[in-house]
Amino acid sequence: MRPVRLMKVFVTRRIPPEGRAALARAADCEVQDWDSDEPIPDKELERGVAGAHGLLCLLSDRIDKRLLDAAGASLRVISTLSVGVDHLALDEIKKRGIRVGYTPDVLTDATAELAVSLLLTTSRRLPEAIAEVKNGGWTSWKPLWMCGYGLTQSTVGIIGLGRIGQAIARRLKPFGVQRFLYTGRQPRPEEAAEFQAAFVSTPQLAAESDFVIVACSLTPATKGLCNKGFFQQMKKTAVFVNISRGDVVDQEDLYQALAGGQIAAAGLDVTTPEPLPASHPLLTLKNCVILPHIGSATHGTRNTMSLLAANNLLAGLRGEPMPSELKLPGRRLLLGSGSSSPTAKPSRQVELPAQEAGRQQMPWLAVEGQAARDGHFQKRMWPHSSSAENWLSYLASVSS
Repeated sequence: MRPVRLMKVFVTRRIPPEGRAALARAADCEVQDWDSDEPIPDKELERGVAGAHGLLCLLSDRIDKRLLDAAGASLRVISTLSVGVDHLALDEIKKRGIRVGYTPDVLTDATAELAVSLLLTTSRRLPEAIAEVKNGGWTSWKPLWMCGYGLTQSTVGIIGLGRIGQAIARRLKPFGVQRFLYTGRQPRPEEAAEFQAAFVSTPQLAAESDFVIVACSLTPATKGLCNKGFFQQMKKTAVFVNISRGDVVDQEDLYQALAGGQIAAAGLDVTTPEPLPASHPLLTLKNCVILPHIGSATHGTRNTMSLLAANNLLAGLRGEPMPSELKLPGRRLLLGSGSSSPTAKPSRQVELPAQEAGRQQMPWLAVEGQAARDGHFQKRMWPHSSSAENWLSYLASVSS
């Protein structure tokens, strides 16, 4: 009997134990990793990914065309240990029929907790107060010393009322917030009802909020959203918090707003670049609190993320529905020749319409990416059987 060929998996960093254990138990995979907490050098990454069938990466790994070319045609699944996917060249990945897994939901609570912690730390000037205790600046109780801003009777504006934005609002509500505002691509009345949050324009949110919290995704529309004009519209007593992505904020404009007293303070868990150079002007300001991107940094959350990332990877390699698969509208299905070899070449590519590719999981057929190349044309559960039959007929016609 011919020995079964193992699928090669490369992991770009040392990941938490639950994810490592899940990969170690996969008898059909040969797992290699960069066993370090520090980023893998580019050349080592290219060597590691060459010939790999699966890649488990971090948000700090740039998965671009150059790296995909280095990986070669065997790469069928990319699983990222993150919610954000702006480090992935999605157009290039889509063209190659590669499936993508990510880790939404599981870090919502941890990130929301961090956002509230950062808001309170910044608004109540905790780093300054701690420093005064340590350097001898604490001499006596003074009525106006170390005064900050409280949440009671305040207006909180949230840019991006998604899962994390809602979780932040849910935690802030008991502090006595008087009014919630939010902005985004479109109103979300069902989600907003819990907080009686009003959907407003971005300029109105900036002008009326005592606290502004950025919790949106990084997209072309949100890149540089918080700029000079935005900060000029904010109250001089307002506190700005960003836990989304550094590129949503123009950091030079933020520095000028803080240094010039245009806004009261800022708390950042994300910056551009990361890590932020120790010489960066923002780090000279007492009214700017910067954390090293620790939104999801609890033991439980990171373990859960690593396990989900591992399970996404393994499911994708086996042609099964991923627990959390990224929607890639218009991604190509690669229809196979019937061979079970992981190196079998596709016989035809089929463009999947956006409305079908947009499904979170596609359990109706295991004909995506490498699973299609392997010829696994297995019919699966589908909530609308007629649609399944139509697609089966269509796929059969174009692949004949």
